[in-house]
This record gives sequence, structure tokens and C-alpha cells, in this order.
Amino acid sequence: MIRLYLIGLFILIIAILANGLASKLGLMSWYEAINNFIDDGTKAFSATRFMDYLWLLLLYPMLLSLGYVVGDKIYHLLLG
Repeated sequence: MIRLYLIGLFILIIAILANGLASKLGLMSWYEAINNFIDDGTKAFSATRFMDYLWLLLLYPMLLSLGYVVGDKIYHLLLG
């Protein structure tokens, strides 16, 4: 249970940092993407930039998986 908590905590920390990074770089967050889709429907897909798709569908999930790896490593380091 502690392992899952640590992994979740590090995923959350990475997600917060990644959202801050996305904001600084002018990239769309999932919150913006969902709101655009709710407001504009399918038109939102064509209005979204390639870099936003790359961020949302490739880079952001990879960063979140880094949170898993870090949390798991810390668990094994501290509580093994």
C-alpha cells in the first residue's frame, strides 16, 4: 500500500511540474484540450497544433511514467 501511495505521489508531482512546463512553453494542457472539445466539438481537433498533440499524446505520458519509475525506485530504496 505504501508503494502505491509513493508511486501515486510522484506521478502527481511530475504531473504538476509538467503542467507548469507546458504552460511556460505555451503548450496545451489536458484541461484546455477537454474544454476546447466541449466548447468547439470536433472543430477543436483541427484547431489544435501538432506540437500540442505531440505533447499531450507522447511527451506528457512519458513524463508521467517517469513519476512511476521514480516512485518505485524510492520505495525500493527506502523500504525495499
